[in-house]
Amino acid sequence: MKNFIVILISMLCMISCSGNTDKVSENDFMRIDGQHLITPDGERFFIKGTNLGCWLNPEGYMFGFTWASSPRLINRMFCELVGPDRTAEFWKRFKDNYITKADIEFIASCGANTIRIPFNYRLFTDEDYMGLTSDQDGFERMDAAIEWCKEYGLYVILDMHDAPGGQTGDNIDDSYGYPWLFESEKSQELFYDIWTRIAEHYRNETAILGYELMNEPIAPYFKNMEELNTKFLPLCKETVTRIREVDPNHIIIIGAPQWNTNFKPVTDWSFDNKIMFTCHRYGGEAGAEGIKDYIEFRDKTGLPMYMGEIGHNTMEWQETYSRTMQENNIGYTFWPYKKRDIECMRAFDVPEDWDKVVVAFANSNRLDFGNIREARPDQETAWKAMCQFTENIRFENCHTLDEYVQSMLLK
Repeated sequence: MKNFIVILISMLCMISCSGNTDKVSENDFMRIDGQHLITPDGERFFIKGTNLGCWLNPEGYMFGFTWASSPRLINRMFCELVGPDRTAEFWKRFKDNYITKADIEFIASCGANTIRIPFNYRLFTDEDYMGLTSDQDGFERMDAAIEWCKEYGLYVILDMHDAPGGQTGDNIDDSYGYPWLFESEKSQELFYDIWTRIAEHYRNETAILGYELMNEPIAPYFKNMEELNTKFLPLCKETVTRIREVDPNHIIIIGAPQWNTNFKPVTDWSFDNKIMFTCHRYGGEAGAEGIKDYIEFRDKTGLPMYMGEIGHNTMEWQETYSRTMQENNIGYTFWPYKKRDIECMRAFDVPEDWDKVVVAFANSNRLDFGNIREARPDQETAWKAMCQFTENIRFENCHTLDEYVQSMLLK
C-alpha cells in the first residue's frame, strides 16, 4: 500500500508539473468581437504588416525566372544547373539567410504589428523539398521566426500557400496545373493531417494570430470552376473540425476562390465562433470602390476581414489603398517583404553573373536532356553566383526602399 501511495503521489506531481507548461487560457489569445480583433488586453487590433514571401515557398519571379516559376520547377532547374548536392546546400543557405532575427527587428521598427508566413505543405512531410527529403525543418524554421516575432511584439499568421495536390492550379501553389486538392481524398487527408499537427504544435502559442487554411484557392482558368467552387466550403469546414479537436483557441482565417476575391461560394460562417476572412488585391481602383465587395461581405457576416496580400504597384496607389483600408477597418499585410531590385520593404542586388548565367539557363529551352546539356553554362561560374546570391539576401546586405515603406502607412 505504501508503494502504491508513493507512486500515486509521484504521478500526481508529474501531471501537475506538466500542466504548468500549458498555463494558457482562451483569454490569452487574439479574439473576435463582431468585425473587430481584440487583444488579450482588451484593445482593438488592426492588422498592419508584411508577408515573408519566397522564404519558405520560393517563387520564380522573385529570382528573375520565367519558366522555373514554382518551388518544384526552381529546384529541378538548379539540379540541372549544378547538381543535387549543391542545390541542397543552396537551399540551406537560402533559408538560413533570407529571414533572420534582424529582418524581424526591422519590420517591427517600421511600425508593423503582424507578419504573414507563407509556407509549402512539404515542409511537414518527407517529400523532396528545398534540399531535404526527410526530417523536414518546417517547425524548426517557424519556431525560430515566431520566437523573434514574440521578442519584437509582432503577431504571426501561418498561411499554407501550397497545399497537397494544389489548391489553386497555377505556379503559386507548386501544383501540376490543376487544384487536385478538391478532387483527391488522399490529398485532403494529408491537408487535414498537416493542419492538425500544426495546430497541436502551436495550440498554446499566443503570438500566433491565426491559421490561414489555404492561399488563393481555385484559379479562374478552369471550365469546371463553378463545380470546384462548391467543394471549397465543405473542405474548409472539415479542416476546421479537425483543428478544433486539438486547438480550441486560435482564430481560423478563410479566403475565397479566384485569388481570394470571390466570396459568393462562402455561404456559411456559423460553423465556428473564431473565424475571420481574408481578401487580396493587386491593381484596380485604390479608393473604397475597389474593395466594395469585400466591405459588403464583411458587413453581411459581421466578422473581421483583412487584406492578406496587396502591393506591386505605384507608391501613390499603395498609400491611397492603405488609407482606404484603415478607414474601412480592413487590416493588411503587404506582399512581399523582401525581393530583388524593387517593390518591397528590403531589396537586394543580384550577383554580377546571376542574370547572364543562372537566369539565362533557367529561361532557356530545357525540354529534353540534349537541350539541358547544350544550355548548361560553366558549373563553377553558376555555383559562384548562387553562393553570392545567398550572401546578398542577408539583411545587412540589403537596402531599404523608403518610399515603399512609407506607402504602407505602418506608423
